Amino acid sequence: MFSGSIPALITPFRDGAVDEKAFRALVDWQIDEGSSALSPCGTTGESATMTIEEHNRVVAICVEQAAGRVPVIAGCGSNDTRIALEHMYAAQASGADAALVVVPYYNKPNQEGIYQHFAFLAKRCDLPIILYNVPGRTIADISVPTIYRLVEEFDTIVGIKDATGVLGRVSAQRLACGEDFCQLSGNDETALGFNAMGGSGCISVSANVAPRLCAEFQAACGEGDWARALELQDRLYPLHDAMFSDTSPGPVKYALSRVRPDMPDEVRLPITPPSGAARATIDRALEIAGLV
Repeated sequence: MFSGSIPALITPFRDGAVDEKAFRALVDWQIDEGSSALSPCGTTGESATMTIEEHNRVVAICVEQAAGRVPVIAGCGSNDTRIALEHMYAAQASGADAALVVVPYYNKPNQEGIYQHFAFLAKRCDLPIILYNVPGRTIADISVPTIYRLVEEFDTIVGIKDATGVLGRVSAQRLACGEDFCQLSGNDETALGFNAMGGSGCISVSANVAPRLCAEFQAACGEGDWARALELQDRLYPLHDAMFSDTSPGPVKYALSRVRPDMPDEVRLPITPPSGAARATIDRALEIAGLV
């Protein structure tokens, strides 16, 4: 299914609009540097402040520019189930390989509501779904029994981006859903442990900035070269940490603009640029990683 280093792509903005030229360049660079798939329009892509038209256009650009070289896992989440379905239809029409669908945020649904949300989508669109569990942002946490129920009933629910930070969930989800259930870390800093426990990769923030290093790290994990993976983990850890030194994606956009001056660091309100202290932390992390 999906594995390796999968950047949760930023969306470049310039003067308030999506910078399509910069985004296409970012897609090409990510593929050239070894990223194994791409995931546009997630949290890091600022999907929460894009219009539906912008969102669907960014997904379409990503698919078009990737041109089949790597899979595209399109962000399709919403706290409105009907809007999530619209995003899935648009992503499928664009040629995306899967939909990344977050647990509904703000509404705080119970487990039955979470189940019904994903069941509604799976019944109406056959695009493969990667569940996205990030309770730090959504408050709601999809439980392992609910994941099992969905996987048992719908063949198109094929994996999860797990951003709980609870490594034991990897084992619990594998035992419940089987070894073929694709488990991707949603946290760079714990991806080493996640992979050691049975995960197959990471939908990564840091890969926006350090795609080659993140790809090498994931390759080492996939080959069982844990010594090399640990070496790369130590080199990358300050960067992983710095990406959340202020509200994301401010730090990652600033870091990317340092590595790639052609990439704008503009964010949309209510996100603001990272503070001076955060920038100093990011600058130091880039130096440690050997990126500047």
